[in-house]
Amino acid sequence: MNRVAVIGAGAWGTGLAIVLGRGGTHTVSLWAFEPEVCESVNARHVNERFLPGQSIPESVSVTSSLEAALTGAEIVVVAVPSQHCRRVLQAMQPYLRPDSLLVSATKGLEEQTLLRMTEVICAVLGADSSRRVGALSGPSFAKEVARGDPTAITIASRDAGFTETVQREFSDPRFRVYRNDDVIGVELGGALKNVIAIAAGVCDGLGLGHNSVAALITRGLAEITRLAVACGGRAETMAGLAGLGDLVLTCTGGLSRNRSVGVELGRGRKLQEIMAGMHGAVAEGVFTTHAAVGLAKARGVEMPIAEQMYAILYREKAAADAIHDLMTRSAKSER
Repeated sequence: MNRVAVIGAGAWGTGLAIVLGRGGTHTVSLWAFEPEVCESVNARHVNERFLPGQSIPESVSVTSSLEAALTGAEIVVVAVPSQHCRRVLQAMQPYLRPDSLLVSATKGLEEQTLLRMTEVICAVLGADSSRRVGALSGPSFAKEVARGDPTAITIASRDAGFTETVQREFSDPRFRVYRNDDVIGVELGGALKNVIAIAAGVCDGLGLGHNSVAALITRGLAEITRLAVACGGRAETMAGLAGLGDLVLTCTGGLSRNRSVGVELGRGRKLQEIMAGMHGAVAEGVFTTHAAVGLAKARGVEMPIAEQMYAILYREKAAADAIHDLMTRSAKSER
């Protein structure tokens, strides 16, 4: 297998294209929506808008044509923001091979339907596509992946042949891929950790210390696990790469866009102002917070951190008031 399409040339899509292209065994076609990204990659082999300073292998070509990107592709990686995923998939549909393996690398939920990304893929392409769809997730800042820092992630699918193929094709000495059959847990872990990461940033923006962030990560993991299990995922998945691993990275790492949004919220800036300054980059947790609260309500699951983040993001609640309300909730057992 050597023909791979990566749909979405943001930082993460570009990072994955670099991984797939650096081994010399794949021909990678990277689809970019932005004309300046195509120009930058074609002229200088660098995505100067979303992943500056990281060289893209010669085996990676870039195009703004979905037909050109997808023709003959045996593996298709979908790495577009969650709010654009359905529209892009609909445009992709005529050019997909019937046997293409579809790897969702988007960590988010569809805001209006509350669907996970593999569910969106199956909704667009048909239920019979479910055996060739999987989710890629885990602790993975795109910049560090692109420069070759050792990274471990998870590929999840109900089909063992799918995960074995993706594991083999994506793995190299600097990028280790594990298999998992808990698609629900892996996807929800990857999506919901972004909500907690914004909250961790709020703590930093308020000038709070390590105690606060440690408590937030721990209790955030508890509520992510509750919702994942209520949706049919497994609790033990939340102790793995797509759960605890990604949560710790995104809550503590300086490269986290979601955490950075939270820092600015904690400092008192308005969400609209923060988002306008991101220059096209996406903090998935902003959209996922709305979907997470809706999904928790539908499943009858208590998610106090997500609820307070929703109040900060969408109701302009003061960050200090949200922290106070979390700390003064009625006393409970830890388990």
